[in-house]
Amino acid sequence: MLVSALKGIATYIPGLYRATRGSTGGSASARYCYAVWMRHLCLAQQSSPSVRFQVVAELGPGDSLGLGLAALLTGARTYYAFDIVPYTRNDRNLAVLRELVEIFRSRTPIPDATEFPEVRPQLQDWSFPRGVLTDAFLGESLDPARVAAIERALLGVEENRGGPIEIRYQAPWNAAESIHENSVDLIFSQAVLEHIDDLEGTYRAMHRWLKPEGLLSHQIDLRAHYLDRRWNAHWSYSDFTWKVIRGRRPYLLNRQPLSAHLSLLDRTGFEVIRILKHQRASAVRREQLATRFRHLSEEDMTTSGVYIQARKR
Repeated sequence: MLVSALKGIATYIPGLYRATRGSTGGSASARYCYAVWMRHLCLAQQSSPSVRFQVVAELGPGDSLGLGLAALLTGARTYYAFDIVPYTRNDRNLAVLRELVEIFRSRTPIPDATEFPEVRPQLQDWSFPRGVLTDAFLGESLDPARVAAIERALLGVEENRGGPIEIRYQAPWNAAESIHENSVDLIFSQAVLEHIDDLEGTYRAMHRWLKPEGLLSHQIDLRAHYLDRRWNAHWSYSDFTWKVIRGRRPYLLNRQPLSAHLSLLDRTGFEVIRILKHQRASAVRREQLATRFRHLSEEDMTTSGVYIQARKR
């Protein structure tokens, strides 16, 4: 905790901290992007087998737009990407895109926990989903002319609006009006919702964007991340300590447990249809919890991550 507090204090010192581009880790790798997107796609198709997710939106793409590019290569035509800080670069995006094309053309099995032990959710079947991504379907979605259209959309987002492929990247983002109401088939994120300060506003925005038959698909990491070796020690920090640790960072953790996400989903008009919890023993005792977290249930204190899929009510 001391190191984390010192890093937070350092953000107030001129010249030592800049809230600009850095690295979020993960999405610069095409195989990582493929592994994550295929998890969301496979679970979404299980819940909505007749839906083709043509308009998708991602919160917090990070180092690359790789997850959205994977969505475009599997049939999506419009991809919205919203971030707080602009991390992504076009040279990186193009490199990831070209590698993803080869991964899909090879019908590569989905990388499992052996390759990416920290990536969730887990699937029961890691083979390439040929029943969903048939040869005929991939023949169209990976057609060289269509891949070229995706490249053009990456290189000139504004010029390609209204074209066969649309990519809209916005960072920073903070307006629900960024997407038309009832227009999105799938909204997804990977280890992002734990970083959003205005969580209720974000859930309300997603409810506004989503079509009635559309899906939310979110993997949420509820751990303390790099702040403490004890996975849930962030719930033991007082508000003052947390303010010091946060410093001037544009985002860190919102420290919301599983129950807060479930409550907000219900309050903002969603029905949860799938929940996959990753549970482990609490690393802190109940008496060590900060006052604001003394209400946490045993389930909250032992849920270190969760995959949530929901529909609009």
